[in-house]
Amino acid sequence: MRPILAALPLALILAGCGRAPADPRGVDRDEVLVQIAATGRSDTRPDEARFTAGVQTIEATAAAASEGNARVINAVVEALARLGIERQDIQSRQVSLGRIDYGRDRGRFQANNMIEVRVRNVDRVGQAVAATTDAGANVVSGPDLRISDPNAANRSAYANAYRAARERADAYAEAAGLRVVRVLAIRDWGGGGGGERPPYPYPEEAMAPVAPPPIARTDSPPVPVGLTTSQVGVRVDFALAE
Repeated sequence: MRPILAALPLALILAGCGRAPADPRGVDRDEVLVQIAATGRSDTRPDEARFTAGVQTIEATAAAASEGNARVINAVVEALARLGIERQDIQSRQVSLGRIDYGRDRGRFQANNMIEVRVRNVDRVGQAVAATTDAGANVVSGPDLRISDPNAANRSAYANAYRAARERADAYAEAAGLRVVRVLAIRDWGGGGGGERPPYPYPEEAMAPVAPPPIARTDSPPVPVGLTTSQVGVRVDFALAE
């Protein structure tokens, strides 16, 4: 009698050839794929601010311009320190010294020093601006209100984006007489319009040949903080079935 075992490998090969390959999109044969792109938003109160403060000095000699400029900028830094702003939150942005070759100050020397100030207590940014001008800063720009942890601010935006995608998937499924049975993939989508803010430009006055007039002592300027809107986008693949 011929042995039966010799026929088993051929049967297994035939069975394997008849099996449909897996769908690379992740759906099974009885499922329908729906791909949804959605956006989500969240409103967050900024918790820090940045502004630039500078000193522009024009004197008859380079030494006098440099010394006078350094004296005022040091007074600005000390005024910020008395307000509780640490040295690590004050950063130089521009330092220059040169002779003026045109205009009414031709032949004299101009010194510029610009610093960027980070105020971690956003409610005190007005006081910080006033402190710099009271100390002698004559070029001020800002403030730029920011969120120190944008990823945390985006969490609720991502949750809102996913919920919007799921609601649309449920609507498609109901219209087709199906239901959402699985989530196959979730990906970031660039349609959210998010991203870091570009650095704001320095004021053109910082390079002007004539020193601006000193800023008179004033009360702290009002700085309404408001809310910053974060927007993100997601793409979600859902599997629908009966």
